[in-house]
Amino acid sequence: MGGSSSRLFGTLAQSLNSTPLAQPEAYTEENPDQDPEELLRECEEVLQRRPARPHRNLVYPSSMAPLHKHNSSIRIMQWNILAQALGEGKDGFIRCPLDALNWEERKYLILEEILTYSPDILCLQEVDHYYDTFQPIMASLGYQGSFLAKPWSPCLDVAQNNGPDGCALFYRRSRFSLQATAHLRLSAMMLPTNQVAIVQTLSCRATGRQLCVAVTHLKARSGWERLRSVQGADLLQSLRSITSQGGPSSPEEGAGPVPLVVCGDFNAEPSEDVYRRFSSSTLRLDSAYKMLSSDGETEPAYTSWKIRPSGESCSTLDYIWYTHDALSVDCLLDIPTEEQIGPDRLPSYHYPSDHLSLLCDLSFREGPHMLM
Repeated sequence: MGGSSSRLFGTLAQSLNSTPLAQPEAYTEENPDQDPEELLRECEEVLQRRPARPHRNLVYPSSMAPLHKHNSSIRIMQWNILAQALGEGKDGFIRCPLDALNWEERKYLILEEILTYSPDILCLQEVDHYYDTFQPIMASLGYQGSFLAKPWSPCLDVAQNNGPDGCALFYRRSRFSLQATAHLRLSAMMLPTNQVAIVQTLSCRATGRQLCVAVTHLKARSGWERLRSVQGADLLQSLRSITSQGGPSSPEEGAGPVPLVVCGDFNAEPSEDVYRRFSSSTLRLDSAYKMLSSDGETEPAYTSWKIRPSGESCSTLDYIWYTHDALSVDCLLDIPTEEQIGPDRLPSYHYPSDHLSLLCDLSFREGPHMLM
């Protein structure tokens, strides 16, 4: 994997090729951080034989006037990264060469994408290499992570798997302090399901403002629309309770619920009931990626595009929801064109997942209590 002998590359290679860590707590906040720019160059060196990832621009629509220049944005990334065991063993991407899914290089493509955009908060789904890859690397870059596996992960059905897949949430330690964490197993009609969510309440170190962030991955496949809707209702109920509690360190005590960001692979098109539940919730949520459309009301044409034995699937499944009267969207990462994605769709040699990453910059609105 490249010929660099630098200390940084050696550290990265050792971390990424290690067996699952028995003691992940060894990576502590006191450890010196790696240089992300140097680490990005190391990734590019490893991937020099692969075609470049699709170029994507940050878009600042006219309706997103930068009204809060003094209030620095919070960069959020949402991404279903494709569990390694599923990509190689179950998903059947018939136009993607198996060699393109080789973990020894695909992990660098994933890391390169994250390093390129340098989010303050990173929300991931289908993570099955948390302890041996993402937790140590992200910790060395200055992030604190949390992981919650699915109770019955399909990864465990694959030979030589790396354990169950689940959701992961990372935040930049220099930017936020943790106030509270909730690990949720989503229910449907009083019965636990196989889907989970992580919810964390963070405090911005610079402003003292609080932000609640949730990451989830709802039930997949056609025919499960009703279950996704009930899972969404269960998550919304939990989020209402969590955000209404606020926190003891909030400088805006009594100002109302904590602003909320919900990231996830909902496995649901905008026409589904679970989407309507979120868009009409009393939590006053809006979908950030609607802001890319000319009318500000339409989701992207796709966030996932793949070809399986059952046929080609081009779908909008992934979302970043935010409290629209407490937070403003400053910019968004655009969606690659069909030409950039290529005729064999996703994943591929130049893109590591069957889902596109989503990214937006959010700012706190001034005086949110005046808007509630």
